[in-house]
Amino acid sequence: MAPALARRPMKWLKLWRLRLLLFFAVVGPGFITANVDNDPNGIYTYSAAGAGFGYSLLWTLIPVTIALIVIQEMCARMGAVTGKGLSDLIREEYGLRPTFLMMLALIVMNYANIVGEFAGVASSMELFHVSKYLSVPVAAAFVWVMVVKGSYSRVEKIFLVASLFYVAYIVAGALAHPAWKEALISTVTPPKLSLLGHGTYLYLTIAVIGTTIAPWMQFYLQASVVEKGVTVRQYRASQLDVIFGCIFTDVVAWFIIVACAATLYASGNHTIGSAAEAAQALGPLAGKYAALLFAAGLFNASLFAASILPLSTAYTVCEGLGFESGVDKKFHEARVFYWLYTVLIVAGGGVVLYPNFPLLRVAVFSQVINGVLLPFVLIFMLLLVNKPQLMGEHTNSRFYNFVAWATTAVLIILTVVWIAMS
Repeated sequence: MAPALARRPMKWLKLWRLRLLLFFAVVGPGFITANVDNDPNGIYTYSAAGAGFGYSLLWTLIPVTIALIVIQEMCARMGAVTGKGLSDLIREEYGLRPTFLMMLALIVMNYANIVGEFAGVASSMELFHVSKYLSVPVAAAFVWVMVVKGSYSRVEKIFLVASLFYVAYIVAGALAHPAWKEALISTVTPPKLSLLGHGTYLYLTIAVIGTTIAPWMQFYLQASVVEKGVTVRQYRASQLDVIFGCIFTDVVAWFIIVACAATLYASGNHTIGSAAEAAQALGPLAGKYAALLFAAGLFNASLFAASILPLSTAYTVCEGLGFESGVDKKFHEARVFYWLYTVLIVAGGGVVLYPNFPLLRVAVFSQVINGVLLPFVLIFMLLLVNKPQLMGEHTNSRFYNFVAWATTAVLIILTVVWIAMS
């Protein structure tokens, strides 16, 4: 009897070891995609929320996290079940014309975002007294060589390390010595109705919620799941990857808001012009280490996003139009894929070097295009994920459909308001 009892813990340990190995074999696409969303535009939005209204916008992160998990999980599931990318499925099910129009809009939107990422590289390195004429070309060359000369597994490992570097914001938030009790209460407490009537508060509420889910994320996540070779058998581990990534990225967002609320808002500095300006302002208020971590985090986020956005665009366009794509392929095997990636990097980084380029206008324009395209992408996703001939038994449940359509409806309303206010 005793040996049989002794074997039970051993079986339990082996089972959990097997599950952990499976999780680490599949982890990557969900965690990476969610974290790239904390790019310079996202960091600026969270910094402005904390500087402008203290802890009172922290409540938005709960619905943001739920919405992000719902949308990203559907993409990962479609990729694992069908073995095809999102744009590939849209082309096959709805034809080339809508796919082509969507690809054009994505190229315009993503290019504007790529410019913003290289602008983040420039502004973050200027805090370390490095000229943009050096930092931007070096960053562009690095991301190009990394993807063109690397394999998928090697590139994914680099992206995972970059994702983990977001811990810098958690440390910076702790170094700011926030009012923890007030911050935690604000996270679970709805705002006063009088605040929602405040124009700037409403604008930032929409920005915090709307900046989290972007069209490119859905295309990149599904393409990554397919290229990684995740199938239905590994789907549960892939689902954990998505959930873990979504929670981690919004924990980082929480600490960015908290850091700026505890320092900039508390000192009366309620307006900032960029994420780099927020990092600079933290120095005298939270200490040089908090400011350095914030600035280093901004550089990491900018470089990370400058790698992913062109890659996502190349995946999406090549899948949608039927060209070969994939980081594991050689240059001559996927010429359109690699040339598009190259052109986006060169054009995105080159524009930032142009004196007095209107970066703020480009950023706003990219958000408007993002807002116009997002509802169409979400509706296509929901139609596809509910097709039994595509998904078999893995279509959405009734409850899941309710949550997903409700999320889509809220995002459409927020998008319309965002565009009107922009």
